[in-house]
Amino acid sequence: MKQPTHTEHAMQACIEACSHCHQVCLQTAMNHCLKTGGKHVEAEHFRLIISCAEICQTSANFQLSSSQFSHQLCANCAEVCEACALSCKKIGGMDDCVEACEKCAKSCREMASTQHKA
Repeated sequence: MKQPTHTEHAMQACIEACSHCHQVCLQTAMNHCLKTGGKHVEAEHFRLIISCAEICQTSANFQLSSSQFSHQLCANCAEVCEACALSCKKIGGMDDCVEACEKCAKSCREMASTQHKA
């Protein structure tokens, strides 16, 4: 049986980070933000946290399907995650979301920097 390569390990870690970030952002938006109100539901922040959840799910799906575009999507995902982490930090009270976004951004940056090999 073939041993997984470093790139395969990195991709699996990225898929897990993306899936976790999707879950945390969606739960935070729909439960914490909606319940808390105020700055948590202002359009810019709320759109960003939902967009983050969506791009994380899509990034995981692209990687799982070995899409030739997964590295490009990972670069975009990292940008959105970084923006979401900053927004959540600024508002406060969303440490789990900040942590998930930062971890996902780091993992996606690593995947985006590797060349896709068919």
